[in-house]
This record gives sequence, structure tokens and C-alpha cells, in this order.
Amino acid sequence: MKKLYLSVQKEFCDECSLALRRFIGKMDGVNSVDTETGKIVIDFDDSKLMEERLVKISRESIEKLGYKLND
Repeated sequence: MKKLYLSVQKEFCDECSLALRRFIGKMDGVNSVDTETGKIVIDFDDSKLMEERLVKISRESIEKLGYKLND
């Protein structure tokens, strides 16, 4: 098990937070997705899902919702 921490430029609205948790949370290997104030914590099984792929998909999903990651 591994955790991925992402920082977002602004807080998610409730609907966007729910959409992100539903989409990423359904991926094989993802155990949980927490969206806190300006932060996203994804708990995942790195034997089922490569971190680089999870980062790419998460970034794309976040940007589709109109948010940006802090680099």
C-alpha cells in the first residue's frame, strides 16, 4: 500500500470533490480518496496501479473539473 499526496490550488466544491472521489475511487488498486482543503490523498496498491499512471489520470481528472495542481 502507498499514499499519493497532491496539492490543489484551491478547495474543491462539494460536487467536484464527490465526482473526483467517484472516478478515481473506482480505479482498480485505489482503496480510498480523501479530498481535504486544498489536498488530495489517494491510498492505493502499487502492485496493481503504477504511481505515474495514477498521477497522470488524477491530474487530467482534476484539470477537467477546472482545478490545477500545485507543482
